[in-house]
Amino acid sequence: MIVVAGEALIDLVPQGPGALAGLQPAPGGGPYNTAVALGRLGARTAFCSRTSTDAFGAALLDGLRQAGVDVSGVQRGPEPTTLAVALLDAGGSAAYSFYVDGTADRLFTTPVTLPEDTRAVSFGTCSLVLEPGASAYEELMRAAAGQGLFTALDPNVRAGLIPDADAYRARFKSWLPSVTLLKLSAEDAAWLGGTPREWLAAGPSAVVVTRGGDGLTVFTRAGGEVSVPGEEVDVVDTIGAGDTVNAALLHGLSAQDALSPQALAALGTEGWARLLRLAARAAAITCSRAGAEPPYAAELGVW
Repeated sequence: MIVVAGEALIDLVPQGPGALAGLQPAPGGGPYNTAVALGRLGARTAFCSRTSTDAFGAALLDGLRQAGVDVSGVQRGPEPTTLAVALLDAGGSAAYSFYVDGTADRLFTTPVTLPEDTRAVSFGTCSLVLEPGASAYEELMRAAAGQGLFTALDPNVRAGLIPDADAYRARFKSWLPSVTLLKLSAEDAAWLGGTPREWLAAGPSAVVVTRGGDGLTVFTRAGGEVSVPGEEVDVVDTIGAGDTVNAALLHGLSAQDALSPQALAALGTEGWARLLRLAARAAAITCSRAGAEPPYAAELGVW
């Protein structure tokens, strides 16, 4: 079982030119998208979060169930659902404005236990910024690492939500001893400062850096570095592409029984290249359609 911990929210995405061109609500949030993508790929997945009892919250849970994700551990509350208004540039990349005051996901509390057969826990995005929930997710991350579980982190930085950049950067560094696999975009890496080698020295067994259409690179603690190119595709937008990479990496590792630091070290150049190609293919499919619509296993073919 792979547990994805973090926020579920509603993206409001313009359907044409102009910031307010027919805003269309769609389920979103980095962890939510990762959970849906994992479910669609066939991985046994559970979602760990807090959602509203409003109509948006119900729709979010429906989307998870349709993807085969276990939602039995999702907390509920009467507060409204977080909203993220997307603004797409000419290349399909999205910038977001968030409406987060008093929303349900901010009131997440650390669960007493995770599902009995949990092998990995994935974290990231707004859930590690917005208090008081951020401290609860952080506590869960440290507890999972302390239990020897595989932990994955995608900070997916949303700078507009971070009131003190230096404090967040310091907090990010404090998480690294509890992280097995760190995945982040080149833009996030530049904003955070530091290098993959510095981050590896702090704890993770591997760091994967995504470069959009230019592909992905993994850096391993043993000194390895493997890159693959991106797959060419007509980009509609890039919403959910990074989350799809998270899911593909975790699914691929799970399928190889490689959710441990020792197994990551044993993957080797070809093992990593194969895994990164899977992630690049999955992300390309997501980019080829509007919104966060990750692929199903059958769409990826043999990998």
